[in-house]
Amino acid sequence: MGEFLLLSNPVAHYVPTWVIVLHGAILALMILALALEEKIHANKSVITGIAAMIALIVGELTGVLSLFDGGHGHVPFYVEFIDWGVIAIILGSSLFVEVTTQSGIFSWLAIKLTKYTQGDPFKLLVAYSWMTVVFSAFLNNVTAMIIVGSLTTVSLEKLNRRDLLLGFLLAEGLLTNIGGLLTLISSVPNIILGNAAGISFIEFTYISAPYVVIATLCTIYLASWRFGIKGLKTETEKSESKKRIAAFDERDGIESQSFFVLSWVVFIGFILALATTDVIPYIKELGIGFVAMAFGVSMLLRVKNDVQKVYVKTDWDLLFFFAFLFVVIGVMEHAAVLEQIGGLVAGLMNIGETTGPLALLWASGFASSVTDNIPLAAMLAKTLQPLSQGPNFASNIWWATIYGCNLGGNITPIGSASTVVAVTIIARNKLSLGFVGFVKQALPFAIVHLILASVYVWLLGILL
Repeated sequence: MGEFLLLSNPVAHYVPTWVIVLHGAILALMILALALEEKIHANKSVITGIAAMIALIVGELTGVLSLFDGGHGHVPFYVEFIDWGVIAIILGSSLFVEVTTQSGIFSWLAIKLTKYTQGDPFKLLVAYSWMTVVFSAFLNNVTAMIIVGSLTTVSLEKLNRRDLLLGFLLAEGLLTNIGGLLTLISSVPNIILGNAAGISFIEFTYISAPYVVIATLCTIYLASWRFGIKGLKTETEKSESKKRIAAFDERDGIESQSFFVLSWVVFIGFILALATTDVIPYIKELGIGFVAMAFGVSMLLRVKNDVQKVYVKTDWDLLFFFAFLFVVIGVMEHAAVLEQIGGLVAGLMNIGETTGPLALLWASGFASSVTDNIPLAAMLAKTLQPLSQGPNFASNIWWATIYGCNLGGNITPIGSASTVVAVTIIARNKLSLGFVGFVKQALPFAIVHLILASVYVWLLGILL
């Protein structure tokens, strides 16, 4: 086909192939620049910011953005491309964690967990891995990564094992996307595709839970093997660890008992609010982003005379990176680049009853690794839903798409918000892991996850 119908605009219009190719080249160049981030000495936000400006200018020149001139009121139309819910979750969670950290609850919890595992690095990896999966399933991936990443850093610093921090944080970043497959509401692609497929909450969980358990166990094993995270074996090692842990005092970081108790109450309330946002009247319309911001801003009251210190520690580069990235993806959507990708991915389902769903899984995985998986999931849902009424449509095609859109986030650091957060925490701890480094380290995990998903989707095709 020489032209593609642009369905996302209020008034449908056709986008010539050369326009799609031109915008696709901009997306490819942005990804290449992010891969060469360390060599060109530019932060992620600078790269995506320049890409956003170029994409908007080219979008105007080629007419794909002509329907959006003027925006709504005084708000520029491209501001609407930004997923403010994600921005609010990151900013609100970061403010909340930064302030509550000062109360000592995270150091207290990290030391308690370290003592419970007796300072055994492997047991600690197991504990934090399952914590990441549970948090990701019932809260959201970004918040899970921010909280668990903070706890992990404290634990390993206390054990004087910062050499293991990279392996822990990388595994946790990957596990956020595994945990995101546990429930229908764990990720936006789950909601989009699950609703389009007519999958209920309970059905989603009991079908996906076996895969999540197996993939988590494999991730723990691979992380242990690749990063040398071993358990304590000899009596000498256990004795030394016991002496070291005996010197730990979980009360050390607590300066105010009232602040400590208040932080625990608010932290538990924060988790419960995030987990039940979708069922709380009025709040469900405001969304998870509002909940995160509300708790974050509320905690600022505790340090209201010294909020500058909290603002200084906020990762503004991460926030601007996402804002600019959403603008780029928004232009790509209206230039029909994502529609073309979605069409090509969905077309793979026709190559065979068995091979079709597997090809769809891998293709959607690699597609979501370089684009935002939310608009991609929306495009695939629009493409697959009419076809699902046909007699030859297998139910495991939906599961292949769901797994692909989620697991693609483990291939590159821009594949999901939580992996971006993981890389940011790694950089904040002065550990070197750029775009290319992440791909080198994460790709073996991602391939294992996709292979496991392929086997599981194949079994679902037989059983369902």
